[in-house]
Amino acid sequence: MSDKTQTPSEPDPVLASFRKSIDNIDAALIHILAERFRITQAVGEYKARATLPPADPAREARQIARLRKLSEEANLDPEFSEKFLRFIIDEVIRHHEQAAAG
Repeated sequence: MSDKTQTPSEPDPVLASFRKSIDNIDAALIHILAERFRITQAVGEYKARATLPPADPAREARQIARLRKLSEEANLDPEFSEKFLRFIIDEVIRHHEQAAAG
């Protein structure tokens, strides 16, 4: 009977494949977040010039509801999705407040 336990010198090829996919997805997420923040930075600068408030609670509520629905359709925990989106929105608002302050 052979021992299926992998040693450190023999990485598990299935696990390595999963991890490679996870690493690719993580890289894509970072690039997507960077692009999102580039766009929201432009929005913050525009809002500052136009003297618009940094936050838009009505839009935030619509976005959260929309993304919760998308999460449910994608079998992703909507609570997690809302927390993740709220974290991003809070950071964007902070940037917008900094732009408004000059």
